[in-house]
Amino acid sequence: MATGDQTPHINVDMFEGLTGEILASAPDRVEDIGERIKAIRRERGLEIKEISKITGFSVALLADIESNAVHPQLGDVIKLSKAFDGAFGTLISNSGSKTYSITRKDQETFVSSSTSQDGKNQAYLYKRLAPDVKGRNMEAFIVQLNANPQDTPSLHEGEEFIYVLSGVVSLDIGEEHFELEPGDSAYYMSSSPHLITAREGKATILATMYGR
Repeated sequence: MATGDQTPHINVDMFEGLTGEILASAPDRVEDIGERIKAIRRERGLEIKEISKITGFSVALLADIESNAVHPQLGDVIKLSKAFDGAFGTLISNSGSKTYSITRKDQETFVSSSTSQDGKNQAYLYKRLAPDVKGRNMEAFIVQLNANPQDTPSLHEGEEFIYVLSGVVSLDIGEEHFELEPGDSAYYMSSSPHLITAREGKATILATMYGR
């Protein structure tokens, strides 16, 4: 696919403050998803072995996630949510308390990181949007992707939509490969094996996920 003109198809100035560099060295802004997963598991009286049987994740991996040695990718969080009666939003950003959410570009947003399952390579960083809506079925994020060709495809229930804001995105869906530029988008069923990374360097996308 020819790269061509890299000029975004939309005015990305409206995303300023969301699409800027997401700094990994901001521990006060990184959410403790592992602690939240452990707290919900204990609250529901579940052992790690039970979660392992439901999700297919090893006990060792689940222990690493709960201790924050590994930061789960969003697809893995969806799988984990099935063990907690579909509590995807709760795992990502608590349950919320409003019927709407307005996110201003100059408002502070929380940042989370996701790593490979061995915890050695950072796959991406993301800022969550609209976290305050109670009972929501979708999650929206600004995601900064890294080039990570050694990552493994994700497979889980749900649907996903991505819109490329900057950089070039490498997207594999099943046996097909796509390279997406700013202004390109993709919608796919999460039950198809999929892998999304930056082609090189970094890329930023708007992503919406629906976890069934």
